[in-house]
Amino acid sequence: MNKTSQVAVIAWLLMLVYYFYQYALRSAPSVMLPQLTEAFGINAFGFASIIGMFYYGYSPFSLITGASLDRLGLKKVIPPGALAVGIGAILFATGNQTAASIGRCLQGAGGAVSIVGAIYIVWRYFPPSKAATLIGAAQMFGMAGGFAGQFAVGPLIASGYPWQKFWLITGIAGVLLGIILFFLLPDDTRQNKPENNLKTTLNSFKIVFRNPQSLLCGFIAAMIFIPTNVFDMVWGVQFLQEGYGLDYGSAVMRAAAVPFGWIIGCPLLGFISDRIGRRKPVIIGGSVILLLGLIWTLYGRANVFPPYSIAVLIGIASGAGMIPYTVIKEANLSQYSGTATGVCNFINFTFSALMGQLIGWLLVRVSDGSGQFLMKDYRITFSPLLLGVCLAIIMTIYMKETGHIIIKKK
Repeated sequence: MNKTSQVAVIAWLLMLVYYFYQYALRSAPSVMLPQLTEAFGINAFGFASIIGMFYYGYSPFSLITGASLDRLGLKKVIPPGALAVGIGAILFATGNQTAASIGRCLQGAGGAVSIVGAIYIVWRYFPPSKAATLIGAAQMFGMAGGFAGQFAVGPLIASGYPWQKFWLITGIAGVLLGIILFFLLPDDTRQNKPENNLKTTLNSFKIVFRNPQSLLCGFIAAMIFIPTNVFDMVWGVQFLQEGYGLDYGSAVMRAAAVPFGWIIGCPLLGFISDRIGRRKPVIIGGSVILLLGLIWTLYGRANVFPPYSIAVLIGIASGAGMIPYTVIKEANLSQYSGTATGVCNFINFTFSALMGQLIGWLLVRVSDGSGQFLMKDYRITFSPLLLGVCLAIIMTIYMKETGHIIIKKK
């Protein structure tokens, strides 16, 4: 392995650690919902509002990160992102509602840097034929963090561990991670900088946003991601407790099975896509399975299938949501790698932010503000997610195929 390859591998592995870390913090609030609502003195809508601040930081900084990486390189962009996540966690630990909201927004801003940076490294340093596999592997590490944020943190909080202490320690860890990234990431600043950097940046956004393929990729990814980002990682534990009558420990375990499925599905579906040289069949196949899994979760009978099986299946199928991140790069010029990834992430998580707020409001509305939700309340609230997955399937049908088998035939 030559020196460039070694540097690329080290950089990519560091980004995987970063992505794991921020995803663990993203999912952790779902297992401490009672503690947080009591500490902040808020209802379900207020809880969703604070947690949803993550996506209001994540969405715009997806755009900023993508464009910045294309022009400034890794070293000047990635470490500040990790520092932002760490500082955000420390602010969340204060127990002050305003500080927690700002902290959650900072976590989102820094969180965007991790996945956009990981994908940027893949496109800049690795062969295109391996892109979907490596991007899927990156998402695997992220979802491993999501799994840890529920599976490991849930029992910790249930045993009486102070939630403020958890956020303080993880915040300090984020600051240390930022320092490590600064010293170990390569300085790949572009030598030939454009004279009018702002104009060039705006022009790159214009080119990517004007490409219909870019918009389709963002919307498809959003419709596939939202069931995991909003349904499972925010409301999953409470839904299983109140909708299915599970105890807290069992609910945490089953909710954590969804990101565990992602750990399997993201690299697996990416590998399949690279192997067959096509993107659309994998996205459609994964979306169909996801749709069936969600329908059964909301409307099926309990105890028909083995425990965890439906949750794991939903997670595996949701791995199809990473394929559009490969498509959007293949549909745009190579010099816009970071920008294209940022655009896809921006569209994806803007919808997650809006849906998170909407679902919190709708749950309160359909339950007449009681704060205790029945299965019928969850069905009314989460049924629109089924329509979203159907829409993703339809949009994928109209999306142009960019897999290498099709490209070679042209």
